[in-house]
Amino acid sequence: MKRRTRHLRPELPLALLLVWVACTAPPPHRLLVSASAYNSLPEQTQGDPNVAAWGDVLVPGTRAIAVSRDLLELGLVRGVRVRIEGLPGEYVVLDKMAKRWTRKIDIYMGVDRKAALTWGVREVAIRWTPP
Repeated sequence: MKRRTRHLRPELPLALLLVWVACTAPPPHRLLVSASAYNSLPEQTQGDPNVAAWGDVLVPGTRAIAVSRDLLELGLVRGVRVRIEGLPGEYVVLDKMAKRWTRKIDIYMGVDRKAALTWGVREVAIRWTPP
């Protein structure tokens, strides 16, 4: 008697893998923070205004943020992509703030001092997925 074998369709294992990955991916974090803005202007920084804390060069137009050091412990480390409530697109963590700040981000606004002043300081929700 001949045994009948069942063959899985080749796309089925891939679909199962994708479902498993989606189920095991960490959910995005959400946090309310104080958000200010900063520029690449000599009077606003110590040293070269275009070089961030980890050595990244900031160029006007780059969507970057600096984070307070307490947020590093929550996974907001260099290179993490962040969505900021009220702003389009994603921002990348490329800088860190002085130790005196907590639960705060600083949004990079190139050399547009007026835009930074207009932004002021606001409470916003941020979302990110830790590495």
